[in-house]
Amino acid sequence: MDPVIENLDLFAAGFLRSLGLAAWAGVGSLVLGTLLAVFRISPVPVLRGIGAAYVTFVRNTPLVIVLFFFVFGIPTLGVNASNYTLATLGLITYTSAFVCEAVRSGVATVPAGQAEAARAIGLGFGQALSLVIMPQAMRAVVPPVGNVLIAMIKNSAVAGAMGVGGDLFSVFARLVSSQGEARLPVITGMAIGYLILTLLAAAALAVTERRMAVAR
Repeated sequence: MDPVIENLDLFAAGFLRSLGLAAWAGVGSLVLGTLLAVFRISPVPVLRGIGAAYVTFVRNTPLVIVLFFFVFGIPTLGVNASNYTLATLGLITYTSAFVCEAVRSGVATVPAGQAEAARAIGLGFGQALSLVIMPQAMRAVVPPVGNVLIAMIKNSAVAGAMGVGGDLFSVFARLVSSQGEARLPVITGMAIGYLILTLLAAAALAVTERRMAVAR
């Protein structure tokens, strides 16, 4: 493990870079995924169609292809953005489809009578969703969404291979290719970094679940 210890500063910087990538992608995925879930349960057929088409297409497309499209395809259209930004957008695009289905499954656990009661007292779709349905659905949504986000953190390693720069995967490439360090210790150090990220996410998920249980 000497290469890891000797380059601990690089691994620390790579860890923070990967943490930032996962954080931005996680927030974006939650926002877009929740919006898509609203589309999928909307009474407007066009919105339902858009949500269904997005989820079907993205969920059946490999992550690598999505990332290749954003990192190497988008710039050919004249978009000037860093690989970090493009990879983050790719992760958001891919992960949001799975967040959408997790949120939609949580909404499905709310008894239909709740929505009917909301309509009976004059609430519109948006009011019923935000005031009645979603607060109850969130209790069922937390575990599956948390699992999706943990998977997204591991998927961010694939994004690192797209030339994000400065993340844990980039540290591995630099130490092995440029400095000739032994592969196994460096790979082990990179794996430990991603393990820490997923354990932090799992701990945050456990805290959120306990708080939701108390609120129940």
